[in-house]
Amino acid sequence: MKLYVARHGQTQMNADNQVCGRTDIPLTALGLQQAQQLADNARGKEIDIIIVSPMIRARQTAQAVADRYNLPVIIDDRLIEQNFGIYEGVDRKDPRFLAGKRQLAARHPGGESMFQVAQRVYNLLDEVKEKYPDKNVLLVCHGGMCRIIRTYFEDLDTETFAGYSPDNASLAEYEI
Repeated sequence: MKLYVARHGQTQMNADNQVCGRTDIPLTALGLQQAQQLADNARGKEIDIIIVSPMIRARQTAQAVADRYNLPVIIDDRLIEQNFGIYEGVDRKDPRFLAGKRQLAARHPGGESMFQVAQRVYNLLDEVKEKYPDKNVLLVCHGGMCRIIRTYFEDLDTETFAGYSPDNASLAEYEI
């Protein structure tokens, strides 16, 4: 079984370098182009199922792949982006936000901790392995989710984890 993981295309908050967790906004024109490029990049991957975050930016990205290859799409709330609490909308280089990314067990004020996010995402990944052992699955989600998913397959030190930020509409591949 192969697991493919894609981050959604660009949003305006991405373009403005703002923290974007639970703000539900659509893709920009560039983001829509990136979603089509992701669909091109998925060619030949033999994807059977797409599981996507409920947020519009992820759904728009997933739909580009689903439409191209006539694939089913399943929405799963466990792929929703992390709740960054008071840091929602701040500059991504804000020192308080960056420090919070290194505090894995601490909740962002008004939000979630990385441990809380990892619990829901790891549960989803365990379920995907059990439910679709003979299928190749594409998860379309968010940068924070991609970071957590990577830790399911690779051991990362705190600095590598905190600094990992996949490009919009990037595609990673993992063997399960």
